[in-house]
Amino acid sequence: MTYIISALLLIIIGFLIYKANLNTKDIQINKIQISTKHRTNHSNLSILHLSDLHLENISITPSQLAANLQHEQPDIIALTGDFLDRKRTLPKLIPYLEVLQKMKPKHGIYAVLGNHDYVLKGQNLSDLKSILTQYGCIVMQNSSKTITINGQKINIIGIDDYSTNRSDLEESYRQVKEGLKIVLTHDPNVVLEMDDYPFDYLLAGHFHGGQILYPKAYHLVKMGKLPRLNMVKGLHSHNDSPFYISEGLGQTGVNIRVGSRPEITLHDVAI
Repeated sequence: MTYIISALLLIIIGFLIYKANLNTKDIQINKIQISTKHRTNHSNLSILHLSDLHLENISITPSQLAANLQHEQPDIIALTGDFLDRKRTLPKLIPYLEVLQKMKPKHGIYAVLGNHDYVLKGQNLSDLKSILTQYGCIVMQNSSKTITINGQKINIIGIDDYSTNRSDLEESYRQVKEGLKIVLTHDPNVVLEMDDYPFDYLLAGHFHGGQILYPKAYHLVKMGKLPRLNMVKGLHSHNDSPFYISEGLGQTGVNIRVGSRPEITLHDVAI
């Protein structure tokens, strides 16, 4: 009898793990509409947001990514870090970047780095940044770039990773001009230190939506104040300014998801 019960438990556990692995292939495409506080005209900025590819543990192929994006024409592509953390994975990044480069976003591809990217050191980290640049990405480490759309100045601000103490808000905003402020960063906890650094919209990732979110992401409590406030995915606000936390495309640790799904996000920002 004990043997039968043990066998049944193993079957059930195996089935649950199988289902949790299938969840990593169930891409969710979320469309978010945002109206900025300082809207000056009747234009819109479309942003394709991808985060946390974690190419060591990703279930989505470049061709699947391309199929999901084939009808999209974003103005900007925003990549908010954690591409990979092993030297041998660097070549795997290239076909994903090729998909994005072929989309030819009108105003560029912008990338910030995450804590896993900084596991790479020295030449390996330089190689990651070189690959990103080679395939059309502007890599932002506490820097900004100003673009103009229909006469409206838009500052793209890339704040370096907060969780590894690389964020420098003063430096990130040093070249910012009058106009809208769109912030890209990896760890959204930095938003709680931005009272003196206003933004119109902030995009981040880092938490994977909990990855295993049942019933709450208790395992994320050491990752900052936002998880303790149960802010691990989706649209939130700080000081009346909206910010969005992507669930990411890949996984860390084991390649499973419970209560979360890999995410592609399309933001329509009224400017």
